[in-house]
Amino acid sequence: MTTSRSEAARSSRQPLSLVPDRDCPLCPRLVAFREANRAREPLWHNAPVAPFGDIKARLLIVGLAPGMQGANRTGRPFTGDYAGDLLYTPLLEYGFAKGQYRARPDDGLKLVDCRIANAVHCVPPQNKPLPVEINTCRQFLAANLAVMPNLRAIVALGRIAHDTVLKPLNLKGSQAPFGHGAVHQAGAFRLYDSYHCSRYNTNTRVLTPDMFRSVFAKVKADLD
Repeated sequence: MTTSRSEAARSSRQPLSLVPDRDCPLCPRLVAFREANRAREPLWHNAPVAPFGDIKARLLIVGLAPGMQGANRTGRPFTGDYAGDLLYTPLLEYGFAKGQYRARPDDGLKLVDCRIANAVHCVPPQNKPLPVEINTCRQFLAANLAVMPNLRAIVALGRIAHDTVLKPLNLKGSQAPFGHGAVHQAGAFRLYDSYHCSRYNTNTRVLTPDMFRSVFAKVKADLD
């Protein structure tokens, strides 16, 4: 089934915006959690986390949500926690990033032909967003899909990211079931699935570094 960027934009019921406002009021539970975090750690980012990378990139990576000690603290996706250590390694290896990843937003790391966003832009309690929060925040991901003129490849990190991407791409779950290493065609786009690069998944060997690398090797080969 085909889709277009204009269709992706129309899937949002709100005005086109790539990231929620700093004090976004849309999800009351996340608002309360944000305010508590600001009171406890006033020097942290503690706000919706904007996408990282060039809007003209051909590759978009979609994660779940900011990690408490990671992007919620630093303000850059996958920066400052274990998931970032795992994600940026293959991005550097396959040329989707350059520089050195030092787990802080001023480390000088640059993405190359790559952009990173999340399904949910605010950190959720226990890293578990509710379905209503996922649905509410989808409009911002749809907006990002709509304004990326060269987008060809989307990597979904985990089932929630995968499911969140399907609606803007006008795909049903039965047409594109989630599975690590699976590749789904959606008009001009290809959707690549990976287990999320969380510490739990790697500690339990659900996801190994080689399994993770293989996803980006496939993306690199297809884009080349």
